[in-house]
Amino acid sequence: MSIAIVGLLVVFVGLAVLHAVVYFVQDRLIFLPQPLDDAMRAAVHRAVPDAQEIELRTADRNTLHGWYLPNGAPPRNAPALVYFGGNAEEVSRLALEAGELRGVSLILMNYRGYGRSTGRPSEQALFADALTIYDHVAKMPGVDARRIIVMGRSLGSGVATYLASRRRVSAVVLVTPYDSMAAVGHTHYPFLLVGPLLKHPFDSVHRAPGIDSPMLAIIAGADTIIPPSHGQALVKAWRGPASSAFFPAAGHNDIRLQPAYWPAIRDFIRIMGTPLAA
Repeated sequence: MSIAIVGLLVVFVGLAVLHAVVYFVQDRLIFLPQPLDDAMRAAVHRAVPDAQEIELRTADRNTLHGWYLPNGAPPRNAPALVYFGGNAEEVSRLALEAGELRGVSLILMNYRGYGRSTGRPSEQALFADALTIYDHVAKMPGVDARRIIVMGRSLGSGVATYLASRRRVSAVVLVTPYDSMAAVGHTHYPFLLVGPLLKHPFDSVHRAPGIDSPMLAIIAGADTIIPPSHGQALVKAWRGPASSAFFPAAGHNDIRLQPAYWPAIRDFIRIMGTPLAA
């Protein structure tokens, strides 16, 4: 056997082993559950005295834990925003920034395995849970089911996009969104057959052409985790009115620190006809 053939066999075996490793560790790459500790729990109650902890039971007997914040919204026919976090995000932190969207009630629910929610995360589970959360919110006393906004950051942009494809939402806000996990994976690992390996494809770009709800994409120009081209591809594929706010100097994890971050979201929500408190 020639040296060239041996070399090719070594490369082939090496790639096969690498593909197998990626397949079996992908859950730990995609989902990074974070706990809700007592200090953060107490901080939310101190900062937002009317914050209410809520629990929802899933069809497979898991429990989703999170927060309902009235947030200065009217007691009747109130707009509501449902938030889906990033892959390493415990969503309670957003409660400390609730004042940025005062006038809209907030529903912040942790994914399975995150915070005090039980179970293990997966694409299928997160999608099913998103429907459960929406259906609960739409029936909450005082919430105007015609004015439910969904917001997703990073991983959560795929959950929010799925929800918008299955339920009526008045607007969609996506922060550092992607077109699909396969596309992002191929950007980082061009030598791997990422698509066939994925158990959790989060294929937003193929759902986007079926969504009529207005969408705002918040895109970080210096994002090395989800490069801007992936969010831009999703904007281009969206059937309903789609716009983007581009922050050239922002990275994936610090975009919310940009001075124009919250104003861009507030302006979009107002344009969609939802009043915010001064």
